[in-house]
Amino acid sequence: MKKLWLVLLVVVLLLVLWWLVDRRESTPNVHFAEAKRTAIASTILTNGKVEPLQFAAARAEIAGVVQKIAVERGQDVKTRQTLIALDGSTERAAYDSALAQVQQAKANVSIVEQGGKAAELSQSASDLRNAQLALKEAERTLASTQRLYNQKAATEQEVLSAQDSVQRARLKVDAVQSQRKTFVSTEDRSVSEAKLKDARAALELAQHRLDLTTIKAPMAGTIYQLGPRQDSASQTDLKLGAYLNLGDLVAMIGDLDKVRVKVYVDEPELGRVALNLPVDITWQARPGRKWSGRVTQMPTEIVPLQTRQVGVVTCIIDNPQHELLPGTNVDVVIISKVVNNAISIPKQALQSTAEGSGVFKLVHGNRLMWQGVTTGVSDVSNIQITSGLQPGDRVALPSDVPLANGMEIKVVAD
Repeated sequence: MKKLWLVLLVVVLLLVLWWLVDRRESTPNVHFAEAKRTAIASTILTNGKVEPLQFAAARAEIAGVVQKIAVERGQDVKTRQTLIALDGSTERAAYDSALAQVQQAKANVSIVEQGGKAAELSQSASDLRNAQLALKEAERTLASTQRLYNQKAATEQEVLSAQDSVQRARLKVDAVQSQRKTFVSTEDRSVSEAKLKDARAALELAQHRLDLTTIKAPMAGTIYQLGPRQDSASQTDLKLGAYLNLGDLVAMIGDLDKVRVKVYVDEPELGRVALNLPVDITWQARPGRKWSGRVTQMPTEIVPLQTRQVGVVTCIIDNPQHELLPGTNVDVVIISKVVNNAISIPKQALQSTAEGSGVFKLVHGNRLMWQGVTTGVSDVSNIQITSGLQPGDRVALPSDVPLANGMEIKVVAD
């Protein structure tokens, strides 16, 4: 009988031990977080694209083959600094020809201004001198014959003949002088001046076309694109020997000290955005770097962006090291509101039910109690609790086991 009671006692003890172990193993493990006072910022997380605040395009204004490249991408340039030079042999030949035409036209004007060609003027001067000498000789002969006639030593006929010689010599002088005036007419002067004007216009055009073969920077700044943008991710810069058509892009130049970021804000979030709100920019290609700025322009319309409906918010960002490049896709955080000394908990601790929002608060060291709360602003990971919790309260984080009011749990860690 004693043995039977002993066996029964052992069985009872084993059953009690099994119940205790099973109960302990069935108690769920739950992680907790503590409600704390901290500064919390309400943020809008989105993306955007960088572009220069000021920029200009340098384009080919004449077709030609690239003969020289004087700059490279990323280089700072001054206004009117040479970027590239095209083969200008054709334009140079046209310029030389136009220059020769101007020189010829100038020579013609000079001839007109001096009264004719040098050879014609020289011959005319010689003919005039000879005619004048002949006139003086005829006049001396007439005077001598007239004296002899007065002395009855010459006949009247000889006097008349001498007078006729003087008359013919005068006519000769007049004829030479009249001929000199015919070398250049008023019409010749007008024509020569018109030809010089046309030649100079042609020279200006030739000079202009020759100048176009040297493509210069339209503004001071940084070259952030050299040559047409490629469709592929690896952009190929302009190469020697490339042929440029009229209007082809040579370079994009911008002032990168400040950049404009076009921020794409989803339509439901636009009500939280206002002018002068602080903005933080990050770029995955530069981990650990952050750029700051403010909202400078609100959107004027809602536009589609892939599957989203967004408003384009503009921000101006300081970029003194020129690290943010035009065309860069960046991550954007707009800080819409900051609350200091707020009671906050992790967002994941907050649960929503038909009765409202709440948390499972730890009470009596190992039990859960449902606690309704009201919330305020939130950031990426935390949310403000405006009522329902006090600093130091411990709230349950999501568990593999569904939580319930009054449930006994095992506290694992905060």
